[in-house]
Amino acid sequence: MKFAPLAALALGATLAMPAQALDLTSMTDAEREAFHAEIRNYLMENPQVIMEAVAVLEQRQQEQQAQDDIALVKDNSEALFNDDSSWVGGNPEGDITLVEFLDYRCGYCKRAFPEVESLVETDGNIRVVVKEFPILGEQSLLAAQFAIATLQTAGDEAYKQVHDALMTFNGDISEPALRRLAEGFGIDADAIMAHMGSDEVAEVIAANHALGQRMNITGTPTFVMDEQMLRGYVPLDVMQQIAAEVRKDS
Repeated sequence: MKFAPLAALALGATLAMPAQALDLTSMTDAEREAFHAEIRNYLMENPQVIMEAVAVLEQRQQEQQAQDDIALVKDNSEALFNDDSSWVGGNPEGDITLVEFLDYRCGYCKRAFPEVESLVETDGNIRVVVKEFPILGEQSLLAAQFAIATLQTAGDEAYKQVHDALMTFNGDISEPALRRLAEGFGIDADAIMAHMGSDEVAEVIAANHALGQRMNITGTPTFVMDEQMLRGYVPLDVMQQIAAEVRKDS
């Protein structure tokens, strides 16, 4: 158990008293020792108070995090919602934009994939922006390079095909495997493979990493919906509820 909430509780109880009722600075060592003993005895007899204090602290931290995230989204809105290098899907004219930072080797990204697909399909008014955010090693980087190179050389439809395939791919990601994937869709594998190591591809990944750093994104998936940041896997019903709340407030 952490001691910070306990210390905060004791201090808070003390500070809540009228100044004339208790002056810690004027206590003798014996009085201070007795006071500490009283606090300890109270907490031992009422341990639920500790959990209540921890819950209040966590709630305040979550509220502060949400406010900080809103500020981060506002400060980076152009790079999030309107950059020219990211794939845009769903309804391009949708009233809500959902941005996803993802890694093709991330298990929770794979778990979220059908949820996002269902949200877009059933809602019909969601614009989706995908941010390639490889953070899980060489295979993640290789997959991101392949997806971006596909977008840049073969276009949106081809990107969507390989994106979906990579999100459901469970084997090791290698250049031969990626070549077979491209060939299976009838895409020019040679052009894609030649472009994967280009400056244009590297610039997109670097820009996404820089954006993620500015927004304190340390894991995938991370979603941005309107002004809200959703860190981690989010089930379909929660995304639907958030979308409804966004529309209600707009």
